[in-house]
Amino acid sequence: MFNTLVVVDPLEIAPEGLNVITFDEYLSDYPKLDEPRTRIINLCDTEHYLSRGYYCSLLAESRQHRVLPSINTINDLRYQESSEEDRFQTWLPKLSAQLEGPLVLNVYFGWTANEALRKVGKVLFERYPSPVLRVSLTPASHGAELAVERLSLSALDAVERGVFYERLRIFTEQVWRRPSRKNKYRWDMAILHNPDEANAPSDSEAIKRFVKAAANVGIEVDLVRSEQLKHLSQYDALFIRETTQIDHPTYRLSRKGEVEGLVVIDDATSIMRCCNKIFLHDAFSYNGVSAPATLVVSGAEDKELDRIEAALEYPVVLKMPESSFSIGVYKVADRTQLREKLLLMLEESALALVQEYIYTEYDWRIGVLNGRAIYACKYFMARDHWQIYNHASSRKSGQSGGFETIPTFEAPKAVLEAALKASAIIGKGLYGVDIKQKGERIYVIEVNDNPSIEHGVEDAYVGDELYRMIMQEFVNRLERRGRE
Repeated sequence: MFNTLVVVDPLEIAPEGLNVITFDEYLSDYPKLDEPRTRIINLCDTEHYLSRGYYCSLLAESRQHRVLPSINTINDLRYQESSEEDRFQTWLPKLSAQLEGPLVLNVYFGWTANEALRKVGKVLFERYPSPVLRVSLTPASHGAELAVERLSLSALDAVERGVFYERLRIFTEQVWRRPSRKNKYRWDMAILHNPDEANAPSDSEAIKRFVKAAANVGIEVDLVRSEQLKHLSQYDALFIRETTQIDHPTYRLSRKGEVEGLVVIDDATSIMRCCNKIFLHDAFSYNGVSAPATLVVSGAEDKELDRIEAALEYPVVLKMPESSFSIGVYKVADRTQLREKLLLMLEESALALVQEYIYTEYDWRIGVLNGRAIYACKYFMARDHWQIYNHASSRKSGQSGGFETIPTFEAPKAVLEAALKASAIIGKGLYGVDIKQKGERIYVIEVNDNPSIEHGVEDAYVGDELYRMIMQEFVNRLERRGRE
């Protein structure tokens, strides 16, 4: 957990419960030996380059203290470009209609007293995370003109200061949480999940076991939805257990977490690489990974269909570049179906994949974490269907096939080697590698970031050890980060 320090210059009386120190104290007395992880709220004046407030944030970052505002935020506010308003063009024109004249707002940790403009305050705080922002809005013919500046505590009058300290108290208690007196954990983790997701990568019981495993290795967990992660910097780690996509909050939060120094699984690069089957096909070809014969197509005219038919025999499999859980994957038996499905897919994507059809009774799924196989499953095809998932089935029992989980050392050596080789192309995260085995031939179908881990399925052999291994990997990375 974190200790929160409020740094001011000069010292003033603040409400009870806040740990307030002067800049001079922060300069001379910190960092302390064996200090807990520390967050700094810098209330010193940062208007001028190399001011005491500027150095407060600079020193905080060098001491590996989380600080608000960061040096980047201070510089962003100082060197705003005229094009900065472009970021807010979705709501500035609408806002102009609400303005009867010039308006000045004080925004305290993303909150403003003007109820109608609280969304504006939140958006600007996300862009410029800073304790106090002064926002000037002026009606204009093209919408509204916007100016944002950071205020120091000395710029607030007595009434404003009272409101500010109340918002500071709320922020430190509800967003930058206070250390627990009962349980002392070394780190904080957010597990991103969506309980309403139809095909979530982990069921509720698996999520509970992740939380328990995390606590056993010194990590306290918050279960959060994407809309609750406005302030990622309060955490040390982010574990994504919601189905990932590029144009989606999962990818944006992963990237944001990495920028803010969190340990993140899935990392943004793995999401980008795994989510696009065009990348996987190209990477497999370039790196000599055995995979089904595949063509990348960009049209459905006769010449393109002739090329496909010259290379592959019917039936063939069509895949959208970005898809999951067998959605956006079709098997077609003839030229008419091929053209029909390609036209449909190319309305959404500039490219599509056409792949040779390889039937097997089951697919291997090898779980890989940081280059090590941690589980092995056989996923059997859905009843009377050619895929693991049959989304067209009216019966819930018929929507997916069965499974068999075995020790990794019992999986064929060639399957394990192919899984490790394919996942190494993606990175060192947590992956599920799908493989078909037909006779002596091994075909890597894809590498999935954010693989399914459900209680009673992937953990059927190793049990709770599966969750512990994953949480221990977070610990290893957190400790390594602390030494870097």
